This record gives sequence, C-alpha cells and structure tokens, in this order.
Amino acid sequence: MRKLQIENAEVMHMAIQQEIERSDESRYDHRLHGVLLVANGHSCGDVAQLFSEDVRTIQRWVGRFEQHGFDGLREGERPGRPRSLDEKQWKALSRDLRRNPSEFGHEQNLWDGKILGEHIKMRYGVTLRVRQCQRIFSQLGFRLRKPRPQVAQSDPVKVAAVKKPAPSRRAQGH
Repeated sequence: MRKLQIENAEVMHMAIQQEIERSDESRYDHRLHGVLLVANGHSCGDVAQLFSEDVRTIQRWVGRFEQHGFDGLREGERPGRPRSLDEKQWKALSRDLRRNPSEFGHEQNLWDGKILGEHIKMRYGVTLRVRQCQRIFSQLGFRLRKPRPQVAQSDPVKVAAVKKPAPSRRAQGH
C-alpha cells in the first residue's frame, strides 16, 4: 500500500497545533490521546516527539492522569498573571490587527510591537511592553511582517552602489 502524504505538511502541522490550542476541550482530547499512547506501550519520549511536546509535559500528563484520573487532564487554572485585556477587548484587538495601523492614527503601515503597544494604550487604556505585544501577535495567530527595504527606489546608480560587484572571470581562474 502506498504511503499517504499530506501536502504542505509543515504548514498543516502548525495549523493542526493551532486547532488543538483553540479550546479547552481540544487540549483535553490531545492529552487523552497522549496518555492513551503511553498506556499502549509507547514511551513518553516517542509521544513527545510525535506530539511536538516536551518529554516532561507528557510525563506530567501521565502523572496527573494516574493521580486524578480523567479530571487530571482537564484544563485547570493556569499559573501566571491574568491577561490585561478581557475577552471582548481581545476579540476587538484581533479585528484591529486586520486593519492598517494608519486607520487608527498611527504613522506606520505595518504593525510591530511598539505600534501595537501604543495602540493598546490609546484604545484600551492598558500599558504593555514591546515584548508582550510581540507575543500577542502569535497568540492571535498573526505573523510579524517586516517591510522590505526598497533599494533606493530602483535608481540604477544607487542600486549599483549597494550591489556587490560580480567576480571577474580572471578571479575565477578562467
């Protein structure tokens, strides 16, 4: 039988990971499958590699399952500081990021951590550092894009000044 392959496997892997992170239930199901594989004789290392998780994470899942049963795999209170934006603000911010920053009065046309921080402070009254804002992009499923420099607006003289000269044939040993 021919081995099936998924087109764009790397992209699909990331999409599936995002789908798993989408809800408490999908994360619970993900943990259940991991513990099931361990129960069927797979090592925590094998499961970790298959699930793109850390070995210690799989070990924690198994330990929580052994201690608390199915409830041990359910989503509990997560440690750490609570979000600065509530759910309504979080959804509004996601919509904001789909628009151009200049529509909100910012000077740039692309979002970055600094502009996002200014936007959140101006629109939601919350102060966040640049690094926190950079993490928000990935949490909301956005990629940080950087503008490509336009090499001197294609002025041939300026382009020639920036480009490295091609090696001469004599220098190549011809």
